[in-house]
Amino acid sequence: MFVQFKEGLLISLQAIKANKIRSVLTTLGIVIGVCSVVLMSTAIKGVDNSFESGISSLGSDVLYIDKFAWFSNQDWWKIRNRRNIQYEDYEKFKELVKLPLAIAPSAFSVRTIKYRDKTAESVFISGSTSEYLATTNFSFNSGRFYSEVESNAGRDVVVLGSDIAENLFNNIDPIGMQIKIGGHSYLVVGVLEKQGSFLLGSFNPDKQAYMPIKSLFKHFGLMWRSVTINVRAKSPQLVEETKIEAEQAMRQIRKLKAWEESDFSVNQQEGLTSIYESTVGVIEIGGFFITGLALFVGAIGIMNIMFVSVKERTREIGIRKAIGAKRRNILLQFLLESATICLIGGIIGLIIAVILSYVVNQFLPTSVQASSVILAIIISLITGVLSGFAPAYTAAKLDPVDSLRYE
Repeated sequence: MFVQFKEGLLISLQAIKANKIRSVLTTLGIVIGVCSVVLMSTAIKGVDNSFESGISSLGSDVLYIDKFAWFSNQDWWKIRNRRNIQYEDYEKFKELVKLPLAIAPSAFSVRTIKYRDKTAESVFISGSTSEYLATTNFSFNSGRFYSEVESNAGRDVVVLGSDIAENLFNNIDPIGMQIKIGGHSYLVVGVLEKQGSFLLGSFNPDKQAYMPIKSLFKHFGLMWRSVTINVRAKSPQLVEETKIEAEQAMRQIRKLKAWEESDFSVNQQEGLTSIYESTVGVIEIGGFFITGLALFVGAIGIMNIMFVSVKERTREIGIRKAIGAKRRNILLQFLLESATICLIGGIIGLIIAVILSYVVNQFLPTSVQASSVILAIIISLITGVLSGFAPAYTAAKLDPVDSLRYE
């Protein structure tokens, strides 16, 4: 069997070599199809990694009590007209609840940050207390988070996201440097490690700066704005109990009657995850449809070329049968030829996809996986076998006498 396989493969390679231009044109559909499926899978995997990295900074066991709902079918104007959550509400909330591991308020402002002649425009500035760190999964590249003393005193200290620090300081150590935020001087005490998520936009920790909330209020006059209360449960198993307690405490603080609707929202990252998964699912379906279409067109092209090849080599088939070749030998020969053409096309498509993924990675995250390589090879072989079976079967059934007479 091995000898027959080897012989069939050699004949197939000789046939491909004898018709180089035709073989190249035949593989184009497979190249496009395989390139599409590999590029799509690497892009989706890269986006998944980026999303998971970014969402991990939010924490699966963290609740966000806010005036606005992240995802809601409620009337937006109705939500917009809710009462603001005040800093005093956070202080009362902290006294009432017992289950959370950590509680911290947060408020945002958008400001320009300057260091000497370098500027970072429209940076999200997040103000909170020292306990804010315990409600996140942040880790530090250098320095530290602001302390409880600095937080309570509203000192002008700041922690920078990795992108902000890189843009302003390049290879200089930012720790201990003075920067200007909205015209006010701040001392850099820490730089976060890179989170690497583009999906969170301006809320990506890499693109933010963090300061004591009292300093934010002092310099930028935002005490009238609504704050968010970040609540971290002691464990993922206690999230639901913590959420119930948080809702009850907020209703008590807001003095809501039993029949009155809550004028606040308790948000979780699961809502963001479900929206992301549904969106990516639609993209995957569309991508696989386009890829399947390209492979189908490529398979039809290969089938047609293989039928032409069978016609051209009818006399050769007759000679092989006359000297003892069996039907299965002829069938194997043409199946191998079809599979080899597809495999070559698949490898070329794979190489192009890997090169393109590194180019795309400059704009969107990609991640080349071993599974993508294996998938490309399997798809190529399956396409080759399926598209080559009908021509191979036709060749195997040819009568040797009629074949020898064929001109």
